[in-house]
Amino acid sequence: MSTMVDLSPELERFAEGCVSSGRFGDMTEVLESALVMLRAAEARRAAFVASLEEARADTESHGYHTLEEVEAKLRTTVAGARSRRG
Repeated sequence: MSTMVDLSPELERFAEGCVSSGRFGDMTEVLESALVMLRAAEARRAAFVASLEEARADTESHGYHTLEEVEAKLRTTVAGARSRRG
């Protein structure tokens, strides 16, 4: 499959530099690598958005916690971890 891509002069210089450095064999390898990284970044973004939505749903179903409640839970968690460490 052949796809034409127009890059800004800055991105084209960068991609050409990647090839001339020997890190990549040609522009296709540079663009494929970029797309693999973009796909991974999009997956991380989607997972983050899903975690935010899950947290919102959890908050809506269980209510909000006060700062004092969070601090008390944190102190209990830290104390438990310290006691298990010995």
